[in-house]
Amino acid sequence: MPDPDEPAGYNKDNPFSATLTVNRILNKPGSAKDTRHLVVNVAGSGFRYKTGDSLGVFPSNHPEVVDGVLKQGGFSGQEPVALPKVEGLLPLREALSSRLSLAQPTRKFLEFFMTRTSDPSEKARLEELLSGEKAEACREYLLNREVPDLLEDFPGVRLSAQDLVDLLRRLNPRLYSIASSFLAYPEEIHLTVAPVRYTTNNRERHGVCSTFLADRARPGIDQFPVFLSSSHFGLTEDKARDIIMVGPGTGIAPFRAFLQEREATGASGRNWLFFGDQHAATDYLYGEEFEDYVRKGILHRVDLAFSRDQDHKIYVQDRLRESGPEIWKWIRDGAIFYVCGDAKRMAKDVDTALRDIFMQAGGMSEDQAAEAIKLMRREKRYQRDVY
Repeated sequence: MPDPDEPAGYNKDNPFSATLTVNRILNKPGSAKDTRHLVVNVAGSGFRYKTGDSLGVFPSNHPEVVDGVLKQGGFSGQEPVALPKVEGLLPLREALSSRLSLAQPTRKFLEFFMTRTSDPSEKARLEELLSGEKAEACREYLLNREVPDLLEDFPGVRLSAQDLVDLLRRLNPRLYSIASSFLAYPEEIHLTVAPVRYTTNNRERHGVCSTFLADRARPGIDQFPVFLSSSHFGLTEDKARDIIMVGPGTGIAPFRAFLQEREATGASGRNWLFFGDQHAATDYLYGEEFEDYVRKGILHRVDLAFSRDQDHKIYVQDRLRESGPEIWKWIRDGAIFYVCGDAKRMAKDVDTALRDIFMQAGGMSEDQAAEAIKLMRREKRYQRDVY
């Protein structure tokens, strides 16, 4: 059944063509980080997004990676290829640019290469990588390479353009938490994006979608496909309910939207924000806006954790523990606890801090704290948007 909240005509299978209107670096000069405030123009889409929703973006691959595939494979880019669920034939360059993933090649590549290499030394190397005893080495090898690297590593492999595209997975869209309220910006969607850049195998790598938005999509010129993705994560409709928001780094995105929504609806519930990053002077994302909310009485409390501003690192979970008794009172009285951001460390550490607060300030045993948190989850009073 169609989603009743989904705008008629536009969805993941039929996305809307949007443009950027703003691409602004949020970090101040001297920061070691690069975080962008992006404004996507969706006028005419009919999108009616909710706080907590995400924007799906279909990116294009980095031109250097596409050129690398063509060069290493000996292709012109004009070769016609067929793709699943696509009518007719596409030029290879177009398929590689916007339809197929060139990152994180799979074991299937190496298995296919075994059947197509004319070089005995390459065959021996492939046999070693594919042997059961070398499973971890194979995984590590593939993790540190993109498709052009594989073609360069095994020049004896002969494959056609169609062979190549049949080995590749579809280029999937990326989802970004929406950093604006529809009530404040009905024809725009704001995003908070940190471009991913790193080095593996002595080569610079670029996060496909994050650097597409930050570096390659020209504001007001280039169009790219987008769609709305609804989420389990969202602001309570109870305007009198207190909320606690924990969102370090780009995890701040939905909470900027929450505060815009609370202001627009005249919500009476209190709002408490925990934010963290590296340095106060350069990395307090949207700091001016949040301080303005404090002055206006919309944001009742802000606790900041800048990890590199002192000898010992301080994180949001440390600030939570420092305010344990007050957090316990807010939650005991019905506040909703929200967390957004890194799933591997931050969200786990925040969860542990919350359990500790229940035990220390709430006088619970470890089992009682665990059960109380499970109940909060079931009642949607503990919501997480982690990645």
